[in-house]
Amino acid sequence: LERPGLDKAAGEEFLREAVQILLDEAVRKGTDVTEKVCEWKEPEELRELLDLELPSRGEPPEKLLERCRAVIRYSVRTGQHPPTSPPPSLSHFSPTCVRFGPSWCWSGASWSQFCLSLSHLSPTWARFGPIWSWFGPGWSHFGLSWPQTGFGDRVLPSPSRSDPRLLPAQSHYSIQKGAAFLGIGTDNVHLVATDQRGKMVPEELEKEIRRAKAEGAEPFFVCATCGTTVLGAFDPLGSIADICQRHGLWLHVDAAWGGSALLSPKHRHLLAGIERRVTLPSTDPPLKTGSKLPVSGPSPHSRGHHRVCPPLSPRADSVAWNPHKMLAVGLQCSAFLLRDASGLLQRCHGAGATYLFQPDKFYDVAYDTGDKTPQCGRRVDCLKLWLLWKAAGTQGLARRVERAFAFTRWV
Repeated sequence: LERPGLDKAAGEEFLREAVQILLDEAVRKGTDVTEKVCEWKEPEELRELLDLELPSRGEPPEKLLERCRAVIRYSVRTGQHPPTSPPPSLSHFSPTCVRFGPSWCWSGASWSQFCLSLSHLSPTWARFGPIWSWFGPGWSHFGLSWPQTGFGDRVLPSPSRSDPRLLPAQSHYSIQKGAAFLGIGTDNVHLVATDQRGKMVPEELEKEIRRAKAEGAEPFFVCATCGTTVLGAFDPLGSIADICQRHGLWLHVDAAWGGSALLSPKHRHLLAGIERRVTLPSTDPPLKTGSKLPVSGPSPHSRGHHRVCPPLSPRADSVAWNPHKMLAVGLQCSAFLLRDASGLLQRCHGAGATYLFQPDKFYDVAYDTGDKTPQCGRRVDCLKLWLLWKAAGTQGLARRVERAFAFTRWV
C-alpha cells in the first residue's frame, strides 16, 4: 500500500499514442472512401493475428499499442459512408469525430447514471425532455421493459403462477427487478436469513425450500452472493450447492464484485464451492486445469516446478461477474457465465431475425452470437477486459485484487 497504484506520466504517454492510432486508423482511414470498409480475415486467422490468449505476465506498452492498431485495422469501418451528409454548418467537421468525442469524455470520467451524488452530470441527461425516460443499449433492451411499464403495478407483486425465487436478504436489488420483469412477481421472492456477517445460513435456505413446497409452490432458483454490496459477505457456496443439487434447483452466483477474487491465490478460497474438483484415478496421468488461473496450495498432482491439478466440475449453473468493479475495467464490463453448453441461450432468446441471422452466410454462423442475448446493439465490452489482461497479466490482476482487499483493513 506504500507504493502508488499507477504511473501517471507513463499512462498519459500511452493515451497520447493510443489517440494518435485512433485518429490514423479510425478517423482518417475510416472516413477515406478509397479505403476498404473491412480487411476481412477468417476467425481462425484473427485469433492468430490478435493473439487472444491471456498471459500470466503483462506486456509492454508498445505491444499493447500494436494490439490497439490491429483491433481497429481488422474491424468494420463505416465512417466513410455516413447515412446522410452533414449540414452545411458542419461540413468541415466529420460525424466520426463527433461520435468519438462524447465516448472519450464518458470513458475518461467513468460516469454511471444511477445516482446523482456519484455521477453528478449524467442523471441530468437521463432525465432528457419533458417526461421521465432513459437511454439504453437498444430496442431489444427496451423490449423487456414495455410489458412491465404497460401493465404497471399489476405485474409487480402477484402473478398468476406461484414459483418462488429464493435469495439471501443481502442480495442485490436487481433480483427483485428481475422478478418483476419476468412476471414472476416480487411477492414470490423469498428472503433467506443471514448471519451477523451477512452470509446466507444454509439451514434457513433448507427451511424456506421446504416451507414453499408445503404451501404448494414450486421453488426453482437460488441466488447466492459473493461480495454483498454493503458488507462484502461471501455466502457458503459449497453448502448452498449441496442443497440446490438435492432439490434440483438452479444455483446462480452473483459474483459481480467478489468474482475477481478467483484471480488471487490468496483470496480464491472465498468462492470455494463454485466448482468441484474431480478426483482422478491414480493410474491416470495428471491433467492440466482448463483454467488460466494459477493453482494455489500444495497439490498431490504437482511434479517438480510444473504444477497441475485435476479438472473442475462447475457447481453453479450461472455466474454474474463485473470486471468493472474490483478490477476497475472501464464501465461497462459485465459477464454472464453459463454452465450449460447445449444452446440454452439460443433457445431462450433466439428470435431468428432473417435480415440479420441468415444460416447460409459465407462464414461459420456460430460466430453470430447476437441472437443468443436479450439485447442486439451493444459495445464489445470484452475488449476492455482483454486489453487490461494483456497489460497486467494474470499476476498483475491478482495483485490488483489483493491490493483492494488490503485496503479493507483501513475501513
